[in-house]
Amino acid sequence: MADVRAISASELMASHRRLLRGDGTELALVDAREPTEFTRRHLLYAANLPLSHVGLEVTARIPRLSAPVVVCDAGGGEAAAVALELTVLGYTDTTVLDGGIDAWAAAGGELYSGINVPSKLFGELVEAHFGTPHVSATELAGWLDDGRDLVVVDSRTRREFNRMSIPTGRSCPGGELVRRVHDLIGEGTTVVVNCAGRTRSIMGAQSLRSAGLERVVALKDGTMGWELAGLQLEHGRDEQVPEPGADGRQQALAAAAAVAERCGVRTIDRGQMSAWLAESDRTTYVMDVRTPERFAAGHLPGATGAPGGQLVQATDEYLVTRGARVVLADHDCVGATMTASWLIQMGWDACVLEPDWAGEPGLVTGGNDAAEAALRSRQPPLPYDPEDAEVARAAMQGYLDWEIALPDQYARDNLVEFRFC
Repeated sequence: MADVRAISASELMASHRRLLRGDGTELALVDAREPTEFTRRHLLYAANLPLSHVGLEVTARIPRLSAPVVVCDAGGGEAAAVALELTVLGYTDTTVLDGGIDAWAAAGGELYSGINVPSKLFGELVEAHFGTPHVSATELAGWLDDGRDLVVVDSRTRREFNRMSIPTGRSCPGGELVRRVHDLIGEGTTVVVNCAGRTRSIMGAQSLRSAGLERVVALKDGTMGWELAGLQLEHGRDEQVPEPGADGRQQALAAAAAVAERCGVRTIDRGQMSAWLAESDRTTYVMDVRTPERFAAGHLPGATGAPGGQLVQATDEYLVTRGARVVLADHDCVGATMTASWLIQMGWDACVLEPDWAGEPGLVTGGNDAAEAALRSRQPPLPYDPEDAEVARAAMQGYLDWEIALPDQYARDNLVEFRFC
């Protein structure tokens, strides 16, 4: 510990609360332990970055070398090792939480379990604030049997959809919903949005409702709720919601424009983005929110691929430096606008890049395969289908109960409220 500076829990708590109140400062809070330890208990806005992942991921996750970084652990020495590695890599303002997360708890701070907690908490608060309607698995099964006019769209990634899906469902990752769904629906069509559990169902359904669609509901508890109701999922399917036609594109653009006006989503040009990236005293993330396929076909140099629904679902994975700017890019501004609207409500300084860059010469091809694999390796699998079905059911119900309870824990933390629009 002699080779790295330390910060006390009370000092960190004070700076943390100032940051969350929007005082213009930045802070990257890093938990250096292995993923299994991190998921048991950690600070709310901590990002998991064990030593084995630093070299591969830190440049994208903490892009500014002079950003303030606080590293923590549970007393096992991991924080000091990561802090030293960051110093070697050129990070100039790195400290270690003295006494680790236990000192934070002793000072009155909350510790959270699970993964992607800020986003999952936000999803629960969105449902409570907007009154996002839902349908139970048994009700939806009845609708399907009755031949009701409805479409089921799965807001997870294509990989997750392929693994298991609701009957008749089609894959439409959350950031694509507003862009693609208009061509699927008539005047009396009900749209049902599902994910594995709760967050992306809620956020996808509320995105469509915020974009002006009224007959939209979230599938309560997603595929887990479907299984808990004793219903059968399908496996190995790859049906996708197609790209929109001309009318669907116009409807999507109009819907996104209305959301931008209501939530104060700014659009900037390349000159402004370049000026921000050149600043040495403020972090700017550039996130390409298109599908992985579009990202791989050609993206701006330095941009990180983060499909919109996944970015909102896992802000702690992609946006480690709290207080940073976030520039969101896509080819028509629809997905970027919807993503920005949610990030703004979560307290981020987010804006949209004008789409004139799409298709220009000099774009970079290829995906984020190594970084995405590293991200997935930190995320324990959701409780699906172990050999003992009763164990599986108990695990799924426990997971859902954990998500639902997050707002009560957050209320004890006495943090600032999110800013809904």
